[in-house]
Amino acid sequence: MADTTIKVDPAVRDRLMVLARERGMTMRDFVAELAGAAPTEEELRARYEKTKAYVEKHFVGRPLTEEDEKAGEQMWADIEANRIGEVQ
Repeated sequence: MADTTIKVDPAVRDRLMVLARERGMTMRDFVAELAGAAPTEEELRARYEKTKAYVEKHFVGRPLTEEDEKAGEQMWADIEANRIGEVQ
């Protein structure tokens, strides 16, 4: 496999090295792992569609509406804010 050079600020390079060492990896392997773990916009869209289809089939039995999505987003916001069970 051919190598290439990525130019980053020295502080970024040093942080990548520390993170790689803490994981017992080379910086090359660590950067490859980071790149593999970060989904592209296309991958995120595909994941969304797959998840939506699963929820529609297994939980609601019908296509999700925009209102359903807004209610779901509000529920997650409430969970993150530790507001579940509060009277609105």
